[in-house]
Amino acid sequence: MPFSNGFLLSLSLCLDIGVANIAMITLAMQRGFFHGFWLGIGTCVGDLIYAILAMAGMAVLLQFTPVRWVLWIGGSLILLWFAWKMVQNAMRPAAAMSAGDIGQALTIRQNFFRGIFLAMSSPTAILWFAAVGGALISRFSSGGTAASGWFLSGFFLAGVCWTIVLCAVGSVGGRMLGAKMLRWSYIASAVIFCYFAAYVIISGYREFIG
Repeated sequence: MPFSNGFLLSLSLCLDIGVANIAMITLAMQRGFFHGFWLGIGTCVGDLIYAILAMAGMAVLLQFTPVRWVLWIGGSLILLWFAWKMVQNAMRPAAAMSAGDIGQALTIRQNFFRGIFLAMSSPTAILWFAAVGGALISRFSSGGTAASGWFLSGFFLAGVCWTIVLCAVGSVGGRMLGAKMLRWSYIASAVIFCYFAAYVIISGYREFIG
């Protein structure tokens, strides 16, 4: 049961469209499966670090009002900035888009560490752990060391499975459709970022002001 709880909880985090997912699929489209895969493994490690910190009491820290204010304002601005970057990328000529600027100078090892950074700096991931993941992880991991180990194993494995699927889709789609798929990916990403920015802004306004 701890393993399946960890797997399903991690999958709910993976299914939330965020910066790391977009970087992963775009990198797989531009440079191939393994570059996106190792960036994705880095994000799995970053999420695992957050899960371990949640077990150590991070969820309590993130319930303080000043912390939530920082996440609200900072997260909203970051989401809007990423939406604007996606719009700029979508407006590039097809030749420029095929080259891209997402990690072309990075090795597989550097993309791995970049994945860790993306996971731990993603506002959507931070908000997920603050609002949902932290409290649930603290509850699921309360059965002792063995239960915590099985929970973390399931949590990490779900991220690995998601990475394989997402990078395979990006790699195959990139070869078949090239810049056209990349352009529409950027457009869809911009729309998604705008949606999450609006959601975070409105939710924060209702919580702190209205």
